[in-house]
Amino acid sequence: MIKVALLDDYQNVALQKADWASLADAQVDAFSDHLAEEDAVAARLADYDVVMALRERTPFPASLLERLPRLKLLASAGKRNAAIDLEACTRLGIVVMGTEGSARSTMELTWGLILCALRHIPEEQQATRAGRWQLTLGRSLQGLTLGLIGLGSIGAQTAEVGRAFRMNLIAWSQNLTAERAAECGAAKVPLDELLRQADLVTIHTRLSDRTRGLLGARELGLMKPDAWLVNTSRGPIVEEAALLDVLRRRAIGGAALDTFDVEPLPAGHPFLAMDNVVLTPHLGYVTEGGYDGYYQQTLENIRTWRDGSRQERRLMNPEVWEKRRAL
Repeated sequence: MIKVALLDDYQNVALQKADWASLADAQVDAFSDHLAEEDAVAARLADYDVVMALRERTPFPASLLERLPRLKLLASAGKRNAAIDLEACTRLGIVVMGTEGSARSTMELTWGLILCALRHIPEEQQATRAGRWQLTLGRSLQGLTLGLIGLGSIGAQTAEVGRAFRMNLIAWSQNLTAERAAECGAAKVPLDELLRQADLVTIHTRLSDRTRGLLGARELGLMKPDAWLVNTSRGPIVEEAALLDVLRRRAIGGAALDTFDVEPLPAGHPFLAMDNVVLTPHLGYVTEGGYDGYYQQTLENIRTWRDGSRQERRLMNPEVWEKRRAL
């Protein structure tokens, strides 16, 4: 019998999202609680052959992987996972397989956050429930300048909606060309100019060594006093201490955030008490259709791994296949 662990099932839906009973001679366990300490994660997973990591909720550094001698398949939801040490997995003979994902769900949440921020939807909902009526003045999107940091799949889709709102679009990324920007209806500008001009700055670049801390105190200091920063990518792209500082000083309009340095966001975190911050708990990929794909394709990946049939498009470390840990 193989043992399969489905981690960080916050909504308690993992066991209903795929036909796990069809896995012959397998025990499948779902865990809805999140363990932050490596010792606790290692103890929980010590007896499991297969672990499904739901996006990057639980990190898998080399130090943890080396404590899981029974682990043979690490199944990641999504095409890539920055929280998994692929080099260590390869060295240890652990196969890592991913799934397809949808960029549109993150784009949709980006616009949900923007509308909540500029039309004060959270505040007005609370006020209406409390018997108060029309407390704020919203801002129309038409004519505002949208500054897109990154014009990949999600950035391009965000730009598409921005054009529908009749916004002015400007964009920057480290490898962006003027031609790519024009294809998306945007003008390519230097990062400093984007920050100075934009009424809304949205982040759509991947977290990497080049983008970690991309927006620090100097960069945030260039933003307009009524501009909003929207981050549905990864928290560490923005230096948290610098962001907290400009928010406390009300040097910018506010921030709409779906991603954070530490997730789940710790109790008592300063963001939780700020009235110029809109918060969601990393919901960009959390949709019915997205979860259906993650879990059903993970089930397919487990079958593929058990059958020994190599599937290049799902393998994240194909070089380990021939030296993978034996069943």
